[in-house]
Amino acid sequence: MSAGSTTVSTTYLELSEDGGGAHKFYEVAVDGLVVTVRYGRIGAAGQTQTTTFPTAEKARAAAAKKIGEKVRKGYAPAVAGQRAPRAVTRRQVTSAPSTARAVAPVLWRFRTGSSAFGIHVDDERCWVGNQAGDVYTLDHEGGVLARFSLPDGVKCLVADDFWIYAGCDDGRVYDLSSKLPFAAYDIAADVDIFWLDIHEGVLHVSDRDGRLTVIDHEDEHQWARRSQGEHAWMIRADDRAVYHGHHRGVTAYAPDGGGQLWHTPTRGGVLFGWQEDDVVYAGTAHRVVQRLSKATGAIEATYACDSSVYSCATSPSGRFVFAGDAASSVYCFDRDGTRLWKLGTGSGSALSMQYRDERLYLVTTDGSLVCVDASETAIAAAQEGTVPVARDVKLAAALPTYAPATAAAAVTTVAQAPAGAVVVECVQQNGRLRVHVVSEGYDSSWNVQFPRTIREPGARYVVDALHPAAGGFYRVRGDIRRLL
Repeated sequence: MSAGSTTVSTTYLELSEDGGGAHKFYEVAVDGLVVTVRYGRIGAAGQTQTTTFPTAEKARAAAAKKIGEKVRKGYAPAVAGQRAPRAVTRRQVTSAPSTARAVAPVLWRFRTGSSAFGIHVDDERCWVGNQAGDVYTLDHEGGVLARFSLPDGVKCLVADDFWIYAGCDDGRVYDLSSKLPFAAYDIAADVDIFWLDIHEGVLHVSDRDGRLTVIDHEDEHQWARRSQGEHAWMIRADDRAVYHGHHRGVTAYAPDGGGQLWHTPTRGGVLFGWQEDDVVYAGTAHRVVQRLSKATGAIEATYACDSSVYSCATSPSGRFVFAGDAASSVYCFDRDGTRLWKLGTGSGSALSMQYRDERLYLVTTDGSLVCVDASETAIAAAQEGTVPVARDVKLAAALPTYAPATAAAAVTTVAQAPAGAVVVECVQQNGRLRVHVVSEGYDSSWNVQFPRTIREPGARYVVDALHPAAGGFYRVRGDIRRLL
């Protein structure tokens, strides 16, 4: 060990494998009775765990054991900062001009300035996230409401009830539900995220190597499986299973433990996935969308396009099925697979999409969020060559912009809790920092999902509200303030 001071000794190790393998660090610091472990992707701040031991001898012995375990796994001493971070895979896509004879009836279009993958549409807002790390919220008529500025490109946006999460190329998943976004999950250092889904606080990650990783609300690994194929762009989850799409098809796993339930080869590698109550839809590189039974994996219907399918979605219960291809076209099929129409997007290829209330929302290769009138009347008129003049949405002059909290100093302090607010406290529990509720009327044994960057042992915080999640924990809703 190298001495950092008279009382602190620190050992820094790295594991970096060729060919896109592991690229991570592991650091152990001993300060008297306290052992601090920091680990993560090389070049990132990583995660920190602190444990206090009854004697200095036991602390040193525990540190030596941890170091020995990592060395046996291939880690070696290194100097922090000498090895560069490994670039995260960014989805490389092409977009050809549309061969459709008519253009879709676009109501409005908002250009974000960079290729966009992330989309979510709810009762109040439309969300779009792009490769520059920008997430914008708009109302359903295209009015821009706010902007979140995240540290890296947004791979996808997912929702879990009220909560909205952005998966980014820096390996973190940010909670955008509060005024100040925070990193809710920090994905394992050797996982190159391709897509995410979240269900009742449990995060499901599919990656470049065809793995599925499941992480709970405390950002702790639950289980992982490697599917038969690589390049896993599809992940969808519900109470019954986790549906994982990769270049050899779709594999379903049990949500508790990850036992394989079924595997179905598809026509081409899976590039996108969508789910309804009883079925999942897989858009593939072989120009089709296929509908699979959630119960058995059987293919129930096939929807044929003219180019590789980058995205798909459905109206409620799958009455209509939509697809976006690599040639800047968007399709609509009936439930059984009959193509009803094919139209050009006018804005590049749709990388993700969502249907809501007779409107189809697309995010595209040219960085646009596009709102298409998908009503029968509008589509019939478009097929005859009559479309509305698309309205280009402009940014507001004084747009509110929010960035993630990076330190405790970023959190506002208050002298006392406002009426109706909830007080929580950060406590040391089994070597980990947890957050529990202090206010009456809550289960004090439950953990609170809380930003790791602002946790301090013994500190108390005030939150606007807490909501119970099915997994037996609380989620914060509203602002977080430090209680003096």
